[in-house]
Amino acid sequence: MLALFALYPAAIVYGNGTFEGVASCAGSTCHGRAAGNGAVVRQDEIAIWQEPSSPSGAHSRAYSVLAGRRGQQIAQSLGLGSATRASECLGCHATFVPQAVRGPRFQLSDGVGCESCHGAAGDAWLATHYARPSTHASNVSDGLIPLENPQVRANVCLDCHYGSQKTGQFVTHAMMAAGHPRISFELDLFSALQQHHEVDADYSRRKRAPDAVRFWAVGQAEAVRRATGLFAQPRFAMEGIFPQFYFFDCHSCHREIQDSDRRRLTFETNPARPIPFGNPPFNDENIIMLSAVAGALVPAQADAFQSASRDFHAAMGRGNNGDARAAATRLSQRALQLSTALSQRAYIDADAFRVIAIVGGNATRPRFTDYAGSVQAVMAIDTLLNALVTNGRITTGAAASIRSDINRAYVAVEEPNSYRPADFRTALASATTAIRRLQ
Repeated sequence: MLALFALYPAAIVYGNGTFEGVASCAGSTCHGRAAGNGAVVRQDEIAIWQEPSSPSGAHSRAYSVLAGRRGQQIAQSLGLGSATRASECLGCHATFVPQAVRGPRFQLSDGVGCESCHGAAGDAWLATHYARPSTHASNVSDGLIPLENPQVRANVCLDCHYGSQKTGQFVTHAMMAAGHPRISFELDLFSALQQHHEVDADYSRRKRAPDAVRFWAVGQAEAVRRATGLFAQPRFAMEGIFPQFYFFDCHSCHREIQDSDRRRLTFETNPARPIPFGNPPFNDENIIMLSAVAGALVPAQADAFQSASRDFHAAMGRGNNGDARAAATRLSQRALQLSTALSQRAYIDADAFRVIAIVGGNATRPRFTDYAGSVQAVMAIDTLLNALVTNGRITTGAAASIRSDINRAYVAVEEPNSYRPADFRTALASATTAIRRLQ
């Protein structure tokens, strides 16, 4: 249990202040302007957060979707009552904190508000964070969550975009059977979709400019750490006498079944998973990505991580829950070591090329036998190519010439039921080869 406790850094907490709600940030001289023309920050952050038709407004819509048809159907199927009052739903669809720490302007209906990510503002940094002599460091000391740190940001996001030990922040297989969408996570892409600020000279001076490769790589490591860290705990790993199937690859079971003398397998054997034929595999989408990252950027740790990964899959196939949980803990610890190394290392343009080459290379490509891992792979290639464009290493025109290859890969994973692994691997190889020519 001490090892499991170490998996979750103490920095990932809401803080000790009062939660004041979105209205406390919405003044016209703060973050509530209609147009982004502030001198230091844009000051239209609330408007971006509320954008009704854009991914940037998804957090503000999180509570309202509970009242929709799908939200109510899920809650009814699970016997939760109203979804807008069920803690199992509110843990992620709102800033769900105890009544005792809610300020007078706090509203659950705000959805995932500012303080879900930035921490409790009242009695802490709200009244001082914008005034001299406050600095970013002093605000962090007062409880502001340092989201410029990729490990911190990843863990804040993963609370809802994978699961946590907090109330209402774990999606079970029962929830997914009732209609909850499949959970997926990629830190750099999600950060871009939710970015409410500009990375200008002032931001870089105070917080250091974010590096897309660093955020993507650390996000993969933290996702592995979170998944295996939760699985290592019996209360999450099991659902009654059955395994908690949330952790497993959905599409190894949820594919077309045929009763015929002309056999058509509903899965492909994966060379990195030493499990018995026909067993549902642990969803290793982030493990595959992290193996590629380790080989490209932290080669001294790559063999140890890959060995821990294979040991974990092998333990899953032996049928001893204690062995599997112990192997999961060891894999989480390896992921933590990689996360720290990836967070602290310096990055150059060649890093993105190296990771792309390994993700789409001959050694990794055979591992893309399942839908979830393939989605992660095409998002990775897209994210890393965009990073090369942002850094001026590849021109926009050159990147556009590769877009057709990436789009073919996206088409191959557009819909789970039409996923064809061989077609995806061919498209991924074409995109990788095209990018390699630009190095």
